Amino acid sequence: MAETGSPTARIGEAEQDVLDLIDLREIVELTQALVRAPGENPPGDEAAKAEILANACRDRQLSVALNDVEPSRPNVTATLRGGTGPGLLLLGHTDVVPVGDGWTVDPRGALVREGRIWGRGSTDMLGGLAACVVAMDALQRAGVELSGFVELAATVDEEDLGLGIRHYLATGDRSSYAGCVVAEPTELQTIIAARGDAYVDVTVTGRAAHSGDPSAGANAVYGAAEVIADLERWHGQLAADVHPLVGAATWSVGQVQGGTGTSIVAAECVVSADRRLLPAEDADAVLEEVRARLGSLGLESRGLCYDVRMPMAMPGFETSAEDPFVVTADGALQAAGGPRLPLGGWTAACDGGFIARDAGVPVVVLGPGSVATQAHRTDESVAIDELLVAAKTYALLATRLLADPSSKRSRK
Repeated sequence: MAETGSPTARIGEAEQDVLDLIDLREIVELTQALVRAPGENPPGDEAAKAEILANACRDRQLSVALNDVEPSRPNVTATLRGGTGPGLLLLGHTDVVPVGDGWTVDPRGALVREGRIWGRGSTDMLGGLAACVVAMDALQRAGVELSGFVELAATVDEEDLGLGIRHYLATGDRSSYAGCVVAEPTELQTIIAARGDAYVDVTVTGRAAHSGDPSAGANAVYGAAEVIADLERWHGQLAADVHPLVGAATWSVGQVQGGTGTSIVAAECVVSADRRLLPAEDADAVLEEVRARLGSLGLESRGLCYDVRMPMAMPGFETSAEDPFVVTADGALQAAGGPRLPLGGWTAACDGGFIARDAGVPVVVLGPGSVATQAHRTDESVAIDELLVAAKTYALLATRLLADPSSKRSRK
């Protein structure tokens, strides 16, 4: 029987046929297999997780391709064939951050306890990938005719330099999608805006000397201290410009490396900082502003020079709340039993920004787990009931976006 309530919350008979084929046990088992496989980044050897994911898709008769971005670092694409119309892109990544210390459970054990799967990557974002695979399988077995294809793209290196998503965009036309869902952990909230992220390295170079006579040298650490102080000032200034969904842009110095010994005036010091970007900000413009501000610090007058690099820049994105894709995605989430949260913004960054900017495709982030309370933390875990809601959401979205519910193939 179809649900009552708002039109987006109702589930038709053909839609229910799809949902009935989603097997929670399969989602749990695939998530566990992915958690147990290596794939920490750094160093970034995602091959084992990629192979498990690819085999799970092959077993479900999806069309699978692995494309090496670097040795032992393949992107995985799995496709459910459809018509020639615009398709649906489900986007994720296979790399996970390093385990770290302080765990009270085996970080690679994929323990099921208290209604959750525990382990590194369970929430960010291996559970989301498993939900995508099982949703695509249900769509195929239900036999619903699709006007366009559904593709799962699982990239490498999302947690570092974004090599995987760049390779994915460079190796094909990705503009033929009606929309993209990034299955990252959002606590099952439909996210329509996210900040971008850029890494900025400032190398200050001075002149070594014996520390018994510091004036004979030019201390690069002192110059780096000026850079750090200015970045902190800049961070405070950025707080005045607040985006309604994602907050303000930020600066955070994450690493400082310099000098060769306590008794030597430091000849070099490197400051590595993280700059979170507002959805419409351009990373190149930020880099030029960095150079301008460094030029105002007077480092040259102290015998110092500097070099600035931006080794990684991930754009943010913002999709209109009125975009038909947003409306359909959020409606599918409601119908699947989601928590009925308002459309929101994300202070984190993700590969979806590249899809929005470079392919011109509307993007939402929507997935199981919490980036705020679980991702990148010790004792990471994901709620099993959220995995089920996510899989149902992805299946319903594909059905509503691409299918004529009255048209069905024979079941396999």
